[in-house]
Amino acid sequence: MRKNHNSLLKPTTAKRVLFFIIADAIFSLLSLLLAYTLRYSFSIPPIAWHDFWKIYLVITFIKIVFLYLFKQYHFTWRYYGLSEARKLLLALIGAYSVAIFLLFPLHEKVLLFPRSALFIDFFLSLVFLAAVRIAKRVWIESTKHKSIKTCAIYGISPNTKNLIDAFFSGELDYKPLAIIDNNRSGNFLSSIPILSEEKFWQHLTPDALIIATKLEPKKLQDLEKKAKEHGIDEIKIATLTKEPLRNLEIEDLLARKPRDLDSKAIGEFIKNKRVLITGAGGSIGSELVQQCFAYGAKEVIGVEISEYNLYVISEKHPSLIPYLCDVTQYNEIASIIQKYKPDIILHAAAYKHVPLAELNPQATVKNNILGTKNCIDAAIAHEVPHFVLISTDKAVNPTNIMGATKRVCELYAQSVPSHNTTICAVRFGNVLGSSGSVIPKFKAQIEQGGPITVTHPEITRYFMLTSEACQLVLQAATIAKGKEIFILDMGEPVKIVDLAKKMMEIYNKEVPIKFIGLRPGEKLYEEILLEGAEEPTRYESIYIAKPDPIDFAKLKEKIEKLLQTQDPQKIITLLQELVPEFHHTPHR
Repeated sequence: MRKNHNSLLKPTTAKRVLFFIIADAIFSLLSLLLAYTLRYSFSIPPIAWHDFWKIYLVITFIKIVFLYLFKQYHFTWRYYGLSEARKLLLALIGAYSVAIFLLFPLHEKVLLFPRSALFIDFFLSLVFLAAVRIAKRVWIESTKHKSIKTCAIYGISPNTKNLIDAFFSGELDYKPLAIIDNNRSGNFLSSIPILSEEKFWQHLTPDALIIATKLEPKKLQDLEKKAKEHGIDEIKIATLTKEPLRNLEIEDLLARKPRDLDSKAIGEFIKNKRVLITGAGGSIGSELVQQCFAYGAKEVIGVEISEYNLYVISEKHPSLIPYLCDVTQYNEIASIIQKYKPDIILHAAAYKHVPLAELNPQATVKNNILGTKNCIDAAIAHEVPHFVLISTDKAVNPTNIMGATKRVCELYAQSVPSHNTTICAVRFGNVLGSSGSVIPKFKAQIEQGGPITVTHPEITRYFMLTSEACQLVLQAATIAKGKEIFILDMGEPVKIVDLAKKMMEIYNKEVPIKFIGLRPGEKLYEEILLEGAEEPTRYESIYIAKPDPIDFAKLKEKIEKLLQTQDPQKIITLLQELVPEFHHTPHR
């Protein structure tokens, strides 16, 4: 109820226009009454009232039409100045000229009214309507001036016009000083000057910088740095959502825009296909659901073991076919595949948190290895055309149980006799903002006043936006011929301590950083591929890891033995037999 009440009180363009029209109608009535009173020396004869309301309605209607045409309902109170007052004068001149043209020929023949009262009414209307606008501005400036921030808008796009409309309607409490655009400097947009970057930084320092156009992360980083150097701490990103502004986030600065995203190829791969996604409620799985719907999938079947996660993704995508399913139970996943006969399976279900996997090795082996094996075996048995395994950079030279289990999954996907199923794996690093990742953790620690906990001063990680990673996963699948491990170009690794410092800058809050030591199984530096062990594809952002010769029969035998093992140390020993490069580091 409170939310509905607040939404009613929230200023919008429509509400402001309606308020102006009602106010102008009331003050037009007062001005006409006063005009009659002055014309008849404060003693209006009864006959003068005969057609008063007809005259009032005609004049007021014409007046409101002209006021609307002259944009008298399309500005915000606090910006009312000489330019708007001039438009008001022109609107009233036009309105009363039309009124005189229409009414004077009807004088005494059809309508009874004092003609001189119209001229008096013109001057009174000008005074009244201008006074109410100026009085409102004076009142706002005397009571709210401290809360109105100045801003500059960076870039010209459809968003720029939306922003200006929101400023002028009062929906956003900012006063724009300038628009920054190097190509159109020297011009004006809705009376706001357009400046070059150089001229802006030389002459203006607003309270906030609002970015209204898409920028590459590098440009965004430079802009953020420049703004901080000039004392501008508030940086906003304009959106086309219900909330027109959002804060600049660390994800904006770290995002990598794939240079060669092939939306056409992805669309051809997904459109009108039936897609089954395991782990559909997780960070990667839910984004894959989103992408598949966006690219026109015929049906999307979401398989998830968490009831809550499945509920959330189902609410977001009502067309999703949701299934609560444990992929470690072959019959469960096989029956779903048999029923829907998907064209593509995207296998994202996995335990991914390194410290939890270290504490629960048997559960991790079962979920990651047995779950993957069941999904692949069922896909092959039911002749699913395409199977894509989501893997991780932690599978390269693993030092923890989670990474080792994912490497076993890769080996199984590479070596299993796939018959009519094209199987590939796609390996990438950390995705920004995913559940349990460092960014939401750091954000919470900053909001709580710190300290920010970093495991080691030199630790680095690769980062990519979830949406971009999932698009490249689908793009890699379009070129799969079978048995590949695709590697996504994650760009340059980011030093985690630098990430923490940058987040403090963005949120304008400095808190202490505490180094707590590497966690069990954690690396200082993640590797996305083995040195020199990759081949290019036709896409710059995607590579292929050179395959290792694998005896599938022996691999399968060792996996079966591993799945029967309960002792944690024996599990590690068997994982090392399966993955010779696995050097377990439980503590540092």
